[in-house]
Amino acid sequence: MTFTHPVLVRWSDIDSYDHVNNVRYFDYLQEARIAFLSHLVDSRDYFAEYPVVLVSQTVDYLRPILLRHPPYDVDVWIESVGTTSYTMGSRIVDRSGETEDVYAKATSVLVAVDGVTHAKRELLAPERAALEQQLRTT
Repeated sequence: MTFTHPVLVRWSDIDSYDHVNNVRYFDYLQEARIAFLSHLVDSRDYFAEYPVVLVSQTVDYLRPILLRHPPYDVDVWIESVGTTSYTMGSRIVDRSGETEDVYAKATSVLVAVDGVTHAKRELLAPERAALEQQLRTT
């Protein structure tokens, strides 16, 4: 299953080359990741109930993002679920025209942690169930 979150480019995201600075791509991915995870468990606070930390993220930059309106879409999905971690895939996409243009692809690994000690923990049953329901099959 794929979750889509729109992101608007802000004036402050633009660098001296008149496109979005590469570091800002991480902000867009984070916004979509937080929206996706918050959406997983009804209206409860996902991060309070199931604390996680981002331990790895790779981004492939495919084309420059420009300042414009309408927003770009960030698609997010679960690629795999392990014992203590899960892997999310994402991509930044322009669907404003006749074609679907991909601007970046990313892979993010999140590890479950104890909210007090911050030690790694196993995924809890409700957390695992919610994540597994979102596994992308294609």
